[in-house]
Amino acid sequence: MTLTFAGTRGCIDARTPRHRMHTALLVVHRGGRVMIDCGEDWTRRVGRLRPHAILVTHAHPDHAGGLRCGSPCPVYATADAWRGMERFPIAPRDRRVIEPRRPRRIAGVTFEAFAVVHSIRAPAVGYRIGAGGARIFFVPDVLAIPRRAEALGGVRLYVGDGASIVRPIVRRRGRRRFGHASIRDQLEWCGAEGVTRAIFTHCGSQIVAGDTRRSHAGVVALARRYGIEARVAHDGLVVRLR
Repeated sequence: MTLTFAGTRGCIDARTPRHRMHTALLVVHRGGRVMIDCGEDWTRRVGRLRPHAILVTHAHPDHAGGLRCGSPCPVYATADAWRGMERFPIAPRDRRVIEPRRPRRIAGVTFEAFAVVHSIRAPAVGYRIGAGGARIFFVPDVLAIPRRAEALGGVRLYVGDGASIVRPIVRRRGRRRFGHASIRDQLEWCGAEGVTRAIFTHCGSQIVAGDTRRSHAGVVALARRYGIEARVAHDGLVVRLR
Protein backbone atom coordinates (compact mmCIF):
# COMPACT_ATOMS: atom_id res chain seq x y z
CA MET A 1 0.00 0.00 0.00
CA THR A 2 1.26 3.45 -0.94
CA LEU A 3 0.14 6.70 0.68
CA THR A 4 0.53 9.99 -1.19
CA PHE A 5 -0.10 13.17 0.75
CA ALA A 6 -1.64 15.16 -2.09
CA GLY A 7 -2.43 18.09 0.22
CA THR A 8 -1.48 18.92 3.81
CA ARG A 9 -2.85 22.41 4.53
CA GLY A 10 -5.56 22.90 7.13
CA CYS A 11 -8.32 25.50 7.19
CA ILE A 12 -5.97 28.48 7.30
CA ASP A 13 -5.08 31.40 5.01
CA ALA A 14 -1.33 30.72 5.02
CA ARG A 15 0.10 28.49 2.31
CA THR A 16 3.58 27.61 1.08
CA PRO A 17 4.94 25.32 -1.65
CA ARG A 18 5.23 22.55 0.99
CA HIS A 19 1.69 23.07 2.28
CA ARG A 20 -0.33 24.47 -0.61
CA MET A 21 -3.39 22.27 -1.05
CA HIS A 22 -6.10 21.31 1.42
CA THR A 23 -5.54 17.99 3.15
CA ALA A 24 -6.06 14.96 0.92
CA LEU A 25 -4.60 11.46 1.13
CA LEU A 26 -4.38 9.11 -1.87
CA VAL A 27 -4.31 5.41 -0.93
CA VAL A 28 -3.06 3.14 -3.71
CA HIS A 29 -3.04 -0.66 -3.53
CA ARG A 30 -2.68 -3.06 -6.47
CA GLY A 31 -4.01 -0.53 -8.93
CA GLY A 32 -6.89 0.70 -6.77
CA ARG A 33 -6.85 4.44 -6.01
CA VAL A 34 -8.88 5.92 -3.16
CA MET A 35 -8.78 9.60 -2.20
CA ILE A 36 -9.67 10.57 1.36
CA ASP A 37 -11.02 14.10 1.75
CA CYS A 38 -11.41 16.66 -1.00
CA GLY A 39 -11.32 20.27 0.25
CA GLU A 40 -12.15 23.45 -1.66
CA ASP A 41 -8.65 23.69 -3.15
CA TRP A 42 -9.46 20.53 -5.11
CA THR A 43 -12.49 21.98 -6.90
CA ARG A 44 -12.20 21.01 -10.60
CA ARG A 45 -8.79 19.43 -9.84
CA VAL A 46 -9.87 16.09 -8.41
CA GLY A 47 -9.40 14.35 -11.76
CA ARG A 48 -5.66 14.91 -11.56
CA LEU A 49 -5.43 12.18 -8.92
CA ARG A 50 -7.51 9.71 -10.99
CA PRO A 51 -9.37 8.27 -7.95
CA HIS A 52 -11.63 5.25 -8.28
CA ALA A 53 -13.46 6.40 -5.15
CA ILE A 54 -13.44 9.30 -2.68
CA LEU A 55 -14.03 9.01 1.07
CA VAL A 56 -14.97 12.01 3.20
CA THR A 57 -14.23 12.33 6.93
CA HIS A 58 -16.73 15.18 7.48
CA ALA A 59 -18.49 17.97 5.65
CA HIS A 60 -16.34 21.00 6.50
CA PRO A 61 -15.34 22.93 3.35
CA ASP A 62 -11.63 22.10 3.70
CA HIS A 63 -12.52 18.38 3.61
CA ALA A 64 -15.52 18.19 1.28
CA GLY A 65 -15.78 21.52 -0.56
CA GLY A 66 -13.88 20.24 -3.59
CA LEU A 67 -16.95 18.16 -4.46
CA ARG A 68 -19.29 21.15 -4.72
CA CYS A 69 -19.11 20.91 -8.54
CA GLY A 70 -19.53 17.14 -8.58
CA SER A 71 -17.32 14.06 -8.49
CA PRO A 72 -15.71 11.90 -11.19
CA CYS A 73 -16.28 8.74 -9.15
CA PRO A 74 -18.37 7.29 -6.29
CA VAL A 75 -18.20 9.18 -2.99
CA TYR A 76 -18.40 7.42 0.38
CA ALA A 77 -19.42 9.37 3.50
CA THR A 78 -21.47 8.98 6.66
CA ALA A 79 -25.12 10.03 6.78
CA ASP A 80 -24.04 13.07 8.82
CA ALA A 81 -21.55 14.12 6.15
CA TRP A 82 -24.09 13.61 3.37
CA ARG A 83 -26.45 16.02 5.11
CA GLY A 84 -23.71 18.65 4.84
CA MET A 85 -23.18 17.80 1.15
CA GLU A 86 -26.87 17.49 0.31
CA ARG A 87 -26.81 20.15 -2.41
CA PHE A 88 -23.64 18.94 -4.13
CA PRO A 89 -24.36 17.79 -7.72
CA ILE A 90 -23.28 14.19 -7.15
CA ALA A 91 -25.37 11.55 -8.94
CA PRO A 92 -27.53 9.40 -6.65
CA ARG A 93 -25.77 6.25 -7.85
CA ASP A 94 -22.45 7.72 -6.67
CA ARG A 95 -23.69 8.64 -3.17
CA ARG A 96 -22.53 5.77 -1.00
CA VAL A 97 -23.19 5.71 2.77
CA ILE A 98 -20.49 4.58 5.19
CA GLU A 99 -21.77 3.32 8.53
CA PRO A 100 -19.39 3.64 11.50
CA ARG A 101 -17.86 0.34 12.67
CA ARG A 102 -18.98 -1.52 9.55
CA PRO A 103 -15.87 -2.22 7.42
CA ARG A 104 -16.22 -1.61 3.68
CA ARG A 105 -13.92 -2.95 0.97
CA ILE A 106 -13.34 -0.27 -1.65
CA ALA A 107 -10.93 -0.68 -4.59
CA GLY A 108 -9.21 -3.57 -2.83
CA VAL A 109 -8.70 -1.74 0.50
CA THR A 110 -10.74 -2.13 3.71
CA PHE A 111 -12.00 1.04 5.42
CA GLU A 112 -13.67 1.18 8.82
CA ALA A 113 -15.06 4.48 10.10
CA PHE A 114 -14.76 5.46 13.78
CA ALA A 115 -16.69 8.41 15.15
CA VAL A 116 -14.39 11.05 16.65
CA VAL A 117 -14.89 14.28 18.57
CA HIS A 118 -14.18 17.32 16.40
CA SER A 119 -17.23 19.36 15.33
CA ILE A 120 -20.83 19.64 16.51
CA ARG A 121 -22.24 20.87 13.19
CA ALA A 122 -20.12 18.55 11.03
CA PRO A 123 -19.62 15.27 12.92
CA ALA A 124 -16.39 13.60 11.86
CA VAL A 125 -14.92 10.13 11.56
CA GLY A 126 -11.44 8.71 11.28
CA TYR A 127 -10.72 5.74 9.03
CA ARG A 128 -8.94 2.56 9.98
CA ILE A 129 -7.42 1.37 6.71
CA GLY A 130 -6.11 -2.09 5.89
CA ALA A 131 -4.56 -3.80 2.87
CA GLY A 132 -2.21 -6.76 2.92
CA GLY A 133 -0.32 -6.55 6.21
CA ALA A 134 -0.55 -2.76 6.48
CA ARG A 135 -2.85 -1.12 9.05
CA ILE A 136 -3.12 2.64 9.42
CA PHE A 137 -5.49 5.09 11.09
CA PHE A 138 -6.24 8.38 9.32
CA VAL A 139 -7.89 11.20 11.27
CA PRO A 140 -6.98 14.69 10.01
CA ASP A 141 -9.39 16.56 12.35
CA VAL A 142 -9.80 15.28 15.90
CA LEU A 143 -10.12 16.34 19.52
CA ALA A 144 -10.72 12.87 20.95
CA ILE A 145 -11.30 9.26 19.81
CA PRO A 146 -13.98 7.68 22.05
CA ARG A 147 -13.15 4.06 21.06
CA ARG A 148 -9.43 4.69 20.88
CA ALA A 149 -8.17 1.23 21.83
CA GLU A 150 -10.31 -0.36 19.12
CA ALA A 151 -9.41 2.29 16.56
CA LEU A 152 -5.65 2.09 17.13
CA GLY A 153 -5.15 -1.52 18.17
CA GLY A 154 -2.64 -3.21 15.84
CA VAL A 155 -2.14 -0.03 13.80
CA ARG A 156 1.35 0.43 12.35
CA LEU A 157 0.98 4.08 11.33
CA TYR A 158 -1.14 6.89 12.75
CA VAL A 159 -1.86 9.83 10.43
CA GLY A 160 -3.25 12.67 12.49
CA ASP A 161 -4.17 16.31 13.02
CA GLY A 162 -1.38 18.87 12.73
CA ALA A 163 -3.39 21.97 13.68
CA SER A 164 -1.34 22.60 16.84
CA ILE A 165 1.87 21.14 18.24
CA VAL A 166 1.59 21.51 22.02
CA ARG A 167 -1.65 23.23 23.01
CA PRO A 168 -5.00 21.74 21.96
CA ILE A 169 -7.51 24.03 20.29
CA VAL A 170 -10.64 23.52 22.36
CA ARG A 171 -14.01 25.25 22.19
CA ARG A 172 -17.08 24.60 24.30
CA ARG A 173 -20.82 24.75 23.81
CA GLY A 174 -22.45 24.01 27.13
CA ARG A 175 -20.87 20.77 28.31
CA ARG A 176 -19.81 19.75 24.81
CA ARG A 177 -16.21 20.17 23.69
CA PHE A 178 -14.97 20.34 20.10
CA GLY A 179 -11.84 21.37 18.20
CA HIS A 180 -8.36 19.89 17.68
CA ALA A 181 -6.11 17.79 19.87
CA SER A 182 -2.47 18.86 19.92
CA ILE A 183 0.21 16.75 18.29
CA ARG A 184 1.51 16.09 21.80
CA ASP A 185 -1.89 14.72 22.85
CA GLN A 186 -2.01 12.44 19.84
CA LEU A 187 1.50 11.15 20.48
CA GLU A 188 0.35 10.23 24.00
CA TRP A 189 -2.53 8.27 22.47
CA CYS A 190 -0.16 6.44 20.15
CA GLY A 191 2.23 5.64 22.98
CA ALA A 192 -0.61 4.26 25.10
CA GLU A 193 -1.90 2.05 22.28
CA GLY A 194 1.46 0.79 21.02
CA VAL A 195 1.55 2.70 17.72
CA THR A 196 5.20 3.37 16.86
CA ARG A 197 4.93 5.59 13.77
CA ALA A 198 3.03 8.83 13.23
CA ILE A 199 2.68 11.41 10.48
CA PHE A 200 0.86 14.70 10.94
CA THR A 201 -1.08 16.41 8.18
CA HIS A 202 -3.84 19.08 8.08
CA CYS A 203 -1.14 21.49 9.21
CA GLY A 204 -2.02 24.70 11.01
CA SER A 205 -0.42 28.13 11.00
CA GLN A 206 2.16 27.14 13.61
CA ILE A 207 3.70 24.76 11.08
CA VAL A 208 2.82 26.37 7.75
CA ALA A 209 3.55 30.01 8.60
CA GLY A 210 6.21 29.42 11.23
CA ASP A 211 9.81 28.28 11.23
CA THR A 212 9.57 25.01 9.30
CA ARG A 213 12.76 23.42 10.58
CA ARG A 214 12.02 24.36 14.17
CA SER A 215 8.46 23.06 14.13
CA HIS A 216 9.45 19.80 12.44
CA ALA A 217 12.30 19.29 14.90
CA GLY A 218 9.92 19.95 17.76
CA VAL A 219 7.53 17.23 16.57
CA VAL A 220 10.39 14.74 16.19
CA ALA A 221 11.67 15.54 19.70
CA LEU A 222 8.20 15.21 21.24
CA ALA A 223 7.69 11.86 19.55
CA ARG A 224 10.95 10.46 20.91
CA ARG A 225 9.64 10.90 24.46
CA TYR A 226 7.00 8.31 23.65
CA GLY A 227 9.25 5.99 21.65
CA ILE A 228 7.56 7.01 18.41
CA GLU A 229 9.04 7.83 15.02
CA ALA A 230 7.17 10.88 13.73
CA ARG A 231 7.28 13.49 11.02
CA VAL A 232 5.22 16.31 9.55
CA ALA A 233 3.80 15.61 6.10
CA HIS A 234 4.15 17.93 3.12
CA ASP A 235 2.39 18.06 -0.22
CA GLY A 236 3.74 15.30 -2.44
CA LEU A 237 5.12 13.10 0.36
CA VAL A 238 4.95 9.41 -0.60
CA VAL A 239 5.03 6.65 2.03
CA ARG A 240 5.18 2.96 1.10
CA LEU A 241 3.91 0.36 3.57
CA ARG A 242 4.30 -3.40 3.44
